[in-house]
Amino acid sequence: MTIPVPLVSLLAAVDDPRRPQGQHHSLEAILLITTLAVICGADHWTEVEFFGHQKQAWLETFLELPHGIPSHDTFGRVFGLLDPAQLEACFVAWVQSLAATLQDEVVAVDGKAARGSHDQARSVSPLHLVSAWADAARLVLGQRRVDDRSNEITAIPALLETLALEGCIVTIDAMGCQKRIAETIRDQGADYVLALKGNQPQLHEAVVETFAVEQAEAFEGCDHDFHQTVNKNHGRIETRRCWVIGTPEYIRYVAPDEAWPDLQSLVMIEAQRRQGDQVTAETRYYISSLPADARVLLQVVRSHWGIENSLHWVLDMAFREDESRIRTGHAAHNLSILRRMALNLLRRETTAKGGIAAKRKQAGWNDGYLLKVLSH
Repeated sequence: MTIPVPLVSLLAAVDDPRRPQGQHHSLEAILLITTLAVICGADHWTEVEFFGHQKQAWLETFLELPHGIPSHDTFGRVFGLLDPAQLEACFVAWVQSLAATLQDEVVAVDGKAARGSHDQARSVSPLHLVSAWADAARLVLGQRRVDDRSNEITAIPALLETLALEGCIVTIDAMGCQKRIAETIRDQGADYVLALKGNQPQLHEAVVETFAVEQAEAFEGCDHDFHQTVNKNHGRIETRRCWVIGTPEYIRYVAPDEAWPDLQSLVMIEAQRRQGDQVTAETRYYISSLPADARVLLQVVRSHWGIENSLHWVLDMAFREDESRIRTGHAAHNLSILRRMALNLLRRETTAKGGIAAKRKQAGWNDGYLLKVLSH
């Protein structure tokens, strides 16, 4: 059994950006108090300071605090100066120690903006992060900031290169349907399932045309696979149909230059939702390096949306990320890393009932439970 690398020891690798003469509080204390405070429900620096004062006697049992608890201004100033790249490296090393093997794991990659972090008066854009989410393990594997002068197409390969992805299946929406990104995934020993839209107009048109022709001819003479699922929930009936073509001649037709590495499957998914008399339908297209197995590919595509429901939505609802007005220096970026650390820790602790928001409260009320969370 792999023993996880303790998060606390990894945080010790972060360099202190302050001048020595200005260090009244150790960086270890500042990082650990903030991490604990975020786990326990603190969403801004004033709450972090308040947490420290309320827990000071307990904190002093394992931390040296000769000058007491840092002020909220000190927390904000230090996190504004900290190098996010170092904190992200600690985060990735810690997560990979938790999930030493992710064989056959679906890793969804998607971007999210923290809307409250923008500052119009100072022409500061909202913090935009690309995250990697392991759906079955329910872990955030890593994140990378999207540079203000760039976009997700640049950030995604940089993020993927930091992760151990061998044996995984990486899913990305249409923004990430790029040859360089597909190459990065294959170089990492993983497979890809990439959504296809108008950002790849020739490929998209050829795939849409191929499925339209074959459907009209009932796929006669075309080697294909089909799978369907029907789910009933809260008065809704959701039907998903997946067709996959893996015939080499068709692959060469849609991608004659063979620029997409190890492309094996063309995928079409029809999703229909019926609620009462209302029916909505949507058709989506994908390309993949996986074999043409409709059941597997339909499940992989469905797993991709875990990053929206189990990561982005939770960050906004349980951690109020979109409402955060922290924006000085690197503070918003660094605090976003701690939120994801806290989310992973809370998810890995499975003895308590309730959602993430309830677990945060319980950790704040119960020191024993907080230590149990931190031990994961």
